[in-house]
Amino acid sequence: MKHKYQILLLAVVLLGVGFSGNFSLTLRAQSNAQAPKNKPAAKKVDWKLGVALYTFSTASFPEQLAYADSASLKYVEGFVFAKAGKELQDSALFRLSPSGLQHLKKQIADKGLKMESIYIIGGKTVADWKRDFDIAKAFGVKYVTAEPPRNLWNSVDSLAGVYGVKVALHNHWKGNSIYWHPDSLLAALEGHPNFAACPDLGHYPKSGINPILALKKLQGKIIGIHLKDIAEYNNKKIQDVPVGTGVIDFPAVFDELKTQKYKGYIMIERDTKEKPSNLSSVKQTVDFYYKTLAIPR
Repeated sequence: MKHKYQILLLAVVLLGVGFSGNFSLTLRAQSNAQAPKNKPAAKKVDWKLGVALYTFSTASFPEQLAYADSASLKYVEGFVFAKAGKELQDSALFRLSPSGLQHLKKQIADKGLKMESIYIIGGKTVADWKRDFDIAKAFGVKYVTAEPPRNLWNSVDSLAGVYGVKVALHNHWKGNSIYWHPDSLLAALEGHPNFAACPDLGHYPKSGINPILALKKLQGKIIGIHLKDIAEYNNKKIQDVPVGTGVIDFPAVFDELKTQKYKGYIMIERDTKEKPSNLSSVKQTVDFYYKTLAIPR
């Protein structure tokens, strides 16, 4: 009888332990299910998002600023052949007097915008380039985006040093630009301390170049980027499409820039002229940018 009692007592103890263990596991599972999951914080980026005003090239400079402001963008990149607006007889920027340039500079400030870069065209002579550097100085930009000819590399680099700005070399496609390949751009940087890179991501595929591979080659040299998409590779005739709707893998582009610890400007740009303007697709790109990076505005 005593032996049976001991066996019964042992069974009760074991049952209690089992029940306790199962009960504990159940509570732990319920607790884990109810506990909020800690999502990894979005990795911050130190990039300055803006728009190249050439996107709105059919409009005047004041109208271009209004579009940029409507897209909730802070930075703009001007271009020297833009129309200055009715107050200045729609003169091209490169034909304006110093007072005319200051008038436009005030418009930028009044909109709460910052123009820290400008696309310049220069020309065949050093005097042409000096004219455009004078414009850049008037606006107080940090760099100019340009495509100087090979025979003027030394002169343009020297001018940049005198004016205290960088020259961000910009690429178009093969047959249209000597900078179409990242290797050719790197060649131009050799011996020119005031040169840097402004890769146009949408132009690379036209020449059959993966823009991500181009970015890898240009690591450490980039100060500005033109954010643009294209519908297919190896087709020089097609125009760009809204960012995120073409062949470029932008999540991979952004990851590469993060890997490089890039700190610089990202300028949305459209070459295609939509009606009535490119404002809608620029806003679409802004949304895509923040959503893809999972960062707050």
